Amino acid sequence: MASKTKSAFADKKMLGRAIKDSFIKLNPKTQVQNPVMLLVYVSAILTTGLWIVSLFGMKDASSGYTLAIAVILWFTCIFANFAEAIAEGRGKAQADALRASKKDVEAHKIPSADKKDQVTPVSSATLKKGDIVIVKAVEQIPGDGEVIEGAASVDESAITGESAPVIREAGGDRSAVTGGTTVLSDWIVVRITSEAGESFLDKMIAMVEGASRKRRRMKSHCRFFLSRFPLSLSSSRYRFTPIRFSQQSRRESIIPPPLLPW
Repeated sequence: MASKTKSAFADKKMLGRAIKDSFIKLNPKTQVQNPVMLLVYVSAILTTGLWIVSLFGMKDASSGYTLAIAVILWFTCIFANFAEAIAEGRGKAQADALRASKKDVEAHKIPSADKKDQVTPVSSATLKKGDIVIVKAVEQIPGDGEVIEGAASVDESAITGESAPVIREAGGDRSAVTGGTTVLSDWIVVRITSEAGESFLDKMIAMVEGASRKRRRMKSHCRFFLSRFPLSLSSSRYRFTPIRFSQQSRRESIIPPPLLPW
C-alpha cells in the first residue's frame, strides 16, 4: 500500500499544474467565489497601489514597509490558490483511479443459483437489479450484489486500499460484495442489488468529482456575515493618537451638572 500512496509533491505533472493554476485563480471572477480570500485579494491590490503612490512621495509609511505588506498579502493569495489546486488535482487523480477500476467486464449470467451450467456471457453494463451471475477465481465481480451461494476470497484493495483479501460467503454479515473487486479463489453466485450507474464505485466517483465544486458551509456563513457587516480595509499602519486632557477639562469633567429647578 505504501508504494501506491504517492505524495502530490512527488508528482511533477500535478505540481506544475497546481503552480500554473495558482496564478490563473487570481482572476477576480474566481476570487469572488471565496469571500474570505477576496478580502486578502482586495487588500493586496490596495496595498500595491499605495506602494506605487508612495514612490512619488505621497506616503505615511516607508515604501519598503508597504512593499513588504503587499508581498505578504500576494503570497497568501497565491499559496491559498496553490493549496486549492493541489486538493483539486488529488481529487481528480482519485476519481481517475476509481474510474480505471470500474471497467466494463464480461459477466456470466445464469437463470438461477441451481442452474450454474446455463451461463450467458453479457456485458456488466447491461446487468440489472435482481440478475444472478456466477464469478469464478481471477474474475472481476461485475457489480454490487449479495452472495447467495458459495464462498470465496476477494481482493478489495482497489476499493478499500486493504491489501489483505477478505472472505465473502452466503449468509451473515459477509455476503455483500462490491463491483470492481476480484475473486482470488473458489467461486460465488451473486445477486445484483444495484442498477447500472448506481453502484458504490459510481457514487464514489461522483462524490470525489463533486467535492471540488461544492461549497463548504463555512463559506456560506462567511458570505452571510460579510454581506451584513461593513468592513474597513487599510493596508498601512494603524496610528493611535492618545487624547490629552487639560487640567481645566479634567476639572470640568468631574463637576456635576447644576440641579434643574423642575
